[in-house]
Amino acid sequence: MLKFTVSKTLTDENCFFSLSDALTAIPDDFDAPVHILLKPGIYHEKVTVSRPFVTIEGEDTASTVITYDDYANMLMEDGSKRGTFRSYTMFLDSHDITLSNLTIRNASAPRSKAGQAIALYADGDKIFVKNCRLESYQDTLFTGPLPPTALSPGGFTGPKEFAPRINGRQYYKDCYICGDIDFIFGSATAYFENCEIASVYSEELLSKDGKAPIYSYATAASTAEGQTYGYVFESCRFTGTCPKASCYLGRPWRNFAKTVLLNCYLGSHIRKEGFHDWNKTEAHGTIYYAEYQSYGEGAVSADERAPYVKQLTDEEALFYTKEKVLSGEDIWKP
Repeated sequence: MLKFTVSKTLTDENCFFSLSDALTAIPDDFDAPVHILLKPGIYHEKVTVSRPFVTIEGEDTASTVITYDDYANMLMEDGSKRGTFRSYTMFLDSHDITLSNLTIRNASAPRSKAGQAIALYADGDKIFVKNCRLESYQDTLFTGPLPPTALSPGGFTGPKEFAPRINGRQYYKDCYICGDIDFIFGSATAYFENCEIASVYSEELLSKDGKAPIYSYATAASTAEGQTYGYVFESCRFTGTCPKASCYLGRPWRNFAKTVLLNCYLGSHIRKEGFHDWNKTEAHGTIYYAEYQSYGEGAVSADERAPYVKQLTDEEALFYTKEKVLSGEDIWKP
């Protein structure tokens, strides 16, 4: 195993000032695991991890921060906008990558100027994110791959626009993920365990048409047609600073979206319908939204939920164990 340290203060042979420098120092022909330890500090850099078997570990989540401030509405040199998928702070573009004890933040502001601003863009198989904070507003966490086609020309401009769409497994454990609009989105098979999913209040989202404002959609899955699993949340807490009944658990970015909640706490900010259909009535027969033993002020009876939200039986809930969701063609036990 190759080991590096990244620090703002230490200097020795295997210590680097930035995470990007440490990643660049890995020899091209090195095919063993790599462990990079980040000492506490603010690392203002845009990071890409493009090789497998890399572990990036911070010493302390709160004080080990990787931050950048690109955003979708930023103008590029040619006058075009940067777009969502080039706005990331960290981009994971390989398999068998582990992140732990880190804060990954997109610090672009103000929100009304920035638009979409990804903190973590994760596209690969067997990605494990543990005890991390992912912070932004709109589109905080993108769980690739992209859907097959964009809804508008140039909508997928970015590093994976023309890459094959390969579903990967991702596991998020003991994480804090915050944002407002669609802040967990994408097509991956992703399992979230014991995470806090926090909807952040923003006055910039106040309704301008006199209707009751909606401050947040926590998820926007784009699960591929025929894919067995999409998003599964086990023993997670959906919290927020938004007013009562002003947020949804999710909406379908694409018509085969799948999102399942198991034993999750739902705060009072969650609307009684639970999920929104994004005004896609044609998707009512193809989306799969389900919950099992939700509790908290945002948990209501089945007849109060939107008609396309399913309440799982004990037997049906067993289909969504971590072992089954993450097993795939091989056995992955992160």
